[in-house]
Amino acid sequence: MTKVLVIGSISDLGLIGLAQKVESPEIHYLLLGGGDATQLGKYGVTKVYTLSAQVDEASLAETLVNLISTNNYSVIITPPVNKYFKTTIPIAAQKTSAPVLVDVLDLKQGGNTFEVTLNGVGNRAQVTVKVTDRVFLMAPPARFKPVEKVTTVTTESLQPKAITGIKVVSTEEKPKGKVRIEDAELIVSVGRGFKKQEDLKLAFELAEVLGAEIGCSRPIAADLKWLSEDHWVGLSGHKVRPKLYMAVGISGQPQHLAGMMESKTVVVINSDPNAPFFKNCDYGVVEDLYKFVPALTKKLREILKK
Repeated sequence: MTKVLVIGSISDLGLIGLAQKVESPEIHYLLLGGGDATQLGKYGVTKVYTLSAQVDEASLAETLVNLISTNNYSVIITPPVNKYFKTTIPIAAQKTSAPVLVDVLDLKQGGNTFEVTLNGVGNRAQVTVKVTDRVFLMAPPARFKPVEKVTTVTTESLQPKAITGIKVVSTEEKPKGKVRIEDAELIVSVGRGFKKQEDLKLAFELAEVLGAEIGCSRPIAADLKWLSEDHWVGLSGHKVRPKLYMAVGISGQPQHLAGMMESKTVVVINSDPNAPFFKNCDYGVVEDLYKFVPALTKKLREILKK
């Protein structure tokens, strides 16, 4: 029996589907953010850990290291699209001398060897990695579906391990949108085709009519700071899988494509007919966004009566 620890919120149940790919798994769950622990027993989770207090990334990493060492977990699974995990997991992995594999597509086990399939080269190839010891896996929960296997769940509250030498002076929550962009079904994404920050209102008006979230390419968030990193779609940003991804004024470099290639329908609006994005879309519009987007928004308002 292989011991597997899944870490996430109650909305990350898909990760249990990845855990179930392990041979004869004993699945435990570190539940963050609250929720009904008994719900996890529906999918074969036998033990659920909760935290007795809120923790920062460093404290969670120390708590996780202690938990892994005590219970000897072979596979630790977390969501990738969260800065909290992007900080915590590398710390824990380094302290437990284990590799971290990101953007996992599949998992197979043969004896003591784990064969992990990953997205690679900006979603343009698949890479297979073999691991013979403990491993951390980061994967989008929506990619997997757990099989129902009702079990009895026991719960245990963990006392977070305090970090000495560091004092938190204040904590201020970062403003967030109504949903996480990685959960959005419709996204209107903006790029350097917009000349000024105030011109982004054209995209916001379009998104409002569609009921969509706003995404952006790297320069808009990282370089120009026109939008926060919560909106950043790409290899170093968020990875999204919406039903509709509308790219406005984005050239379509590999780094950006890596974050949205699993979108169901992709629409590109760009004045440059040679923009790389046109080779990776379902529908392409070669037109000045300053002319086309307002016209599209107006037409959609009429059709949708908004």
